[in-house]
Amino acid sequence: MTKPDEKMRAAMASAEVGDDVLDGDPTMRALEERAAELLGKAAALWVPTGCMGNAIALMLHLRRGDRFLAAAGAHVLGMELGTPAWLAGGLPEPLPWDAGPGRFSAAAVRSAAGTPGPYFTLRTSLLCLENTHNSAGGTVTPLAEHAELVAAAREAGLKVHLDGARIWNAAVALGATPAQLAIGTDTVQVCLSKGLGAPMGSLVAGTTEFVAEARRVRKMLGGGVRQGGIVAAAGLVALDRIDDLADDHANAALLAEGLAGLGLETSAPQTNIVMATVPDPGALLEQMAAAGVLAAPMAGKIRFVTHRDVSRDDITEAVRRIGTALRN
Repeated sequence: MTKPDEKMRAAMASAEVGDDVLDGDPTMRALEERAAELLGKAAALWVPTGCMGNAIALMLHLRRGDRFLAAAGAHVLGMELGTPAWLAGGLPEPLPWDAGPGRFSAAAVRSAAGTPGPYFTLRTSLLCLENTHNSAGGTVTPLAEHAELVAAAREAGLKVHLDGARIWNAAVALGATPAQLAIGTDTVQVCLSKGLGAPMGSLVAGTTEFVAEARRVRKMLGGGVRQGGIVAAAGLVALDRIDDLADDHANAALLAEGLAGLGLETSAPQTNIVMATVPDPGALLEQMAAAGVLAAPMAGKIRFVTHRDVSRDDITEAVRRIGTALRN
């Protein structure tokens, strides 16, 4: 929902550009190099969407018929329209949340991965992590827990892909660096167009060899762009704004407090997503929309997301209007 501000628009208008399909766009290259450094990876590749970034990673990690593990409700399982199965040929296996909302334990990874069997047994080859976990309400995987999950995957011979669309939120919430949250992973996808406010774009990062192959697959999927520096310039401005996400987290806490005061069941948000349990989400969403407050249904609840275009005063006003909608 965020829109680029004047500073970001000015950067886009004045961006130095070239042909990125020929790897000749200097602004795109600068964005990719900066993102790779932030994530502690050797290289990174810009892609139009996070869904494409995840698809590319899974296409290069999985062989047809391979099983991959991911938390129940993960974005790669339910919100990418079956792409991991359609394009990557992978068989998804959801892992229950045995370590908290949106989180599973290292023991669950070891149990699900099993041990290699004869040729006629199912082969598990990849673990997909998601930090923060969107449908669980923006929950964060702590550093120590991340390390345990990666170690369990390695013990089982699995590669690891991190869907880090909101890794910036997780880093701010934990007081860690994005690179610390990506330690041990083979690949990581990150988004520029959510809390950071760019109009479009994600990146997928890994080894130099991986990114060379990813660039080829991106072209196959129709994701090659020409003068991509125009949107890459917005991405560079976005990366300057990671620390601003703390304001979104504070606003989410204020929103959760206000919703609880209205009698709605909410849990304390860890980042910028608030999930509210109501008897009839659809009816309340209609009443809220009529009052000028937009949210979305998710996992049988209503999902509210705070972002850089929503102020603290906006939160107060939203709570007031939601209260009116509830009375209606």
